Amino acid sequence: MPYLYNTAEEQQEMLQFIGAASLDELFSDIPSDIQMDRPLNLPPALNELALTQHMTALGNKNLVGGEVPCFLGGGSYDHFIPSVVDAISSRGEFYTSYTPYQPEVSQGNLQAIFEYQTLICNLTGMDVSNASLYDGGSAALEATLMAMRATRRTEKVVTVSSVHPEYRQILETYYTTLNVKLETVEHQGGRAPLEALENVVDEKTACILIQSPNFFGSLEDVEKIAEIAHAKGALLVVAFDPISLGLIKRPGDQGADIAVAEGHTLGTPMHYGGPFLGILACREKLIRNVPGRIAGETVDKNGKRCFVLTLQTREQHIRREKATSNICTNQGLFALRACVYLSTLGPAGLKEVATASLQKAHYAFETLTATDRFEPLFDHPFVKEFVIRDRENKVDQLIQQAAAQGYLAGIPLGNWYPELGDCLLLAVTEKRTKQEIDTLTEILTNTTSLESAHA
Repeated sequence: MPYLYNTAEEQQEMLQFIGAASLDELFSDIPSDIQMDRPLNLPPALNELALTQHMTALGNKNLVGGEVPCFLGGGSYDHFIPSVVDAISSRGEFYTSYTPYQPEVSQGNLQAIFEYQTLICNLTGMDVSNASLYDGGSAALEATLMAMRATRRTEKVVTVSSVHPEYRQILETYYTTLNVKLETVEHQGGRAPLEALENVVDEKTACILIQSPNFFGSLEDVEKIAEIAHAKGALLVVAFDPISLGLIKRPGDQGADIAVAEGHTLGTPMHYGGPFLGILACREKLIRNVPGRIAGETVDKNGKRCFVLTLQTREQHIRREKATSNICTNQGLFALRACVYLSTLGPAGLKEVATASLQKAHYAFETLTATDRFEPLFDHPFVKEFVIRDRENKVDQLIQQAAAQGYLAGIPLGNWYPELGDCLLLAVTEKRTKQEIDTLTEILTNTTSLESAHA
């Protein structure tokens, strides 16, 4: 955002207008012991040209996903975005609009939301979608709260350590104020252990939360886990990857009751990790427990098609204590981008993107594990993301080595799983080329270059 500074004369004019003699007087209400009593430790001021050049040079030191070969994953992926997505979502009537409180003057936005909900239902195999949530983590949380309301079980939620660690952190943080127990079953070989799940799910369990493909990229046995949940009267919440549904069964076809996802892959750039899009869809029987709001289709007094907010269960629309959630807005602009993206690709295009990602990911996996440096960690089907183990246990150095050559080489798993400190999580999307994969393999296996770089 452009910045225009205030001159000393302008500052004095503003101070006089508000009745303050100086900046010190303006800030006199701030206790002196927390005020800085020295000038900021900054270099001498630069003129606008020099400052712009300096900041540009600093910014150019960043490696930006989307501008360099990016193998990062873990919930944020470098997928191609058709230009039509930017063209439509940047139109003023969408880009600058506020929430559609008055349906009679918000028909365009309401229709966009309605079409988004329809596409998400088609994508997931579910009956109902809300108007979106903040991101994948908040959607996972809201889904478990939905399950508690629907089952009237408020004591226990079961999940697996193969679910995104940050999703689980969100749940743990929220549950501390609700006295809900989050029981986390340790993964076995990168997937949910069915027998262990069956042993911990009981009549107090509101739901099981799983992720498929999970944080390691492995596909879970969703249908069997659904049977385990339903046998005890619990619901199944599945966090999914939208792109993967171009190839694999939809959550609704695998027995899920609620499906959630991080939806930025549907037309939104990586953006350094946000803002993103929370997708939530469910069975019709759960519609009264859906957080946020739902746009619906009807006809006006002249019989013309029009759109309204059918359900508005958020705290701004009904009595605060009756609200299903404290979600007080939605990611409407990013939901619009997802709507345009899915409409542009269609089922065939989504399948093409998923297929290309799968084929390139498997080529990368086979190329890397064919070397003496890396070995596979898990032996399960995956779509675009996988884990490899560095036999020399120098994962951090490998990532630095790749970054020095302009490659974002993946995510070290030791940050979340200390026992996997020698492992690397890589994601390969349709944007990656054979040359980029081969070059990454060369960079990561070039021990001589690695050692000289850290000598």
